[in-house]
Amino acid sequence: MEALVVRRLGDPTAAPGGEASPFAAVSGDHPLPELSSPTAVRVRVAATSLNFATFLQVQGKYQERPPLPFVPGSDYAGVVDAVGPGVRGLRPGDRVCSFAGLGSFADFIVAEEKQLFLVPDGCDLVAAGALPVAFGTSHLALVHRAQLKAGQVLLVLGAAGGVGVSAVQIGKVCRAVVIAVARGVEKLQYLKSIGADHVIDSSKDSVIESAKSFLKARGLKGVDVLYDPVGGKLTQDSLKLLNWGAHVLVIGFASGDVPVIRANIALVKNWTIHGLYWGSYSTHRPQVLIDSLNELLSWLSKGLITVQISHRYRLAEAHLAFAALRDRKAVGKVMIVMGSSAKSRL
Repeated sequence: MEALVVRRLGDPTAAPGGEASPFAAVSGDHPLPELSSPTAVRVRVAATSLNFATFLQVQGKYQERPPLPFVPGSDYAGVVDAVGPGVRGLRPGDRVCSFAGLGSFADFIVAEEKQLFLVPDGCDLVAAGALPVAFGTSHLALVHRAQLKAGQVLLVLGAAGGVGVSAVQIGKVCRAVVIAVARGVEKLQYLKSIGADHVIDSSKDSVIESAKSFLKARGLKGVDVLYDPVGGKLTQDSLKLLNWGAHVLVIGFASGDVPVIRANIALVKNWTIHGLYWGSYSTHRPQVLIDSLNELLSWLSKGLITVQISHRYRLAEAHLAFAALRDRKAVGKVMIVMGSSAKSRL
């Protein structure tokens, strides 16, 4: 089978097989994974998602560093290929999705039955493969942790990225007032089309002044929930917009700058600051994660949320996918689609 193998740590935007690339050349001779237990399931991967964590992982900059060589992993969707003798709820041909720390950048992956989720009829497999990490992160952050309520004001930074787009949509499902921050007219237009109440171009507008003007016009005092996958100066500016009792959701640091939130200000303002590492829920609160993903799949089947696929690449073109992520070209998700060379750009 084909697989993307990381042979050494390095720049993931270099073409596989080249001297400068961390990836070995993609070929069809990688061994097929065997069923590892009676309750194991082998899935033929249809599509796997590229997340910022994978970008960091290949460079050796992520908090979890697997031993070399390894096949990167992320959320994925596909069709059941084979099942162990103890599997009761799945059979070959079933459409499933899941997430993996390693292994999904390949034609096949093996997972335990309890880790797999049935994809509802009518839902696209590529969309399902993009759902767990991005939408799962935002759902746990907004619904479980911040408990976002109707009428509250949600400020989403980095709103045109994978997690940002999901946060905007989930905010609207919760009937919140959503302010979305991104860079560029094209991205802002898309965010308006999915329901953002106010959009701000951080490349040319003052986030503080634009948000204050909108809030004043709506008769609103400030921001109740800050969703922050960016960090840096954008975080520091956004803190000035928060209400008393606001929730700050620390999702990531795409800017490369980890912000400092002063504890004395949090005390006086009665802020709640949440760190959210989505992947750790599978270890510490697995049922919360399971319930979250089942609700998201239900929302997807009902059309309450949609998954925007910005770019599609073949496995051998993975370096181009990483480059699209690095250069912030995506509006939504970047996907690796097995057996397809199609690319889609907004």
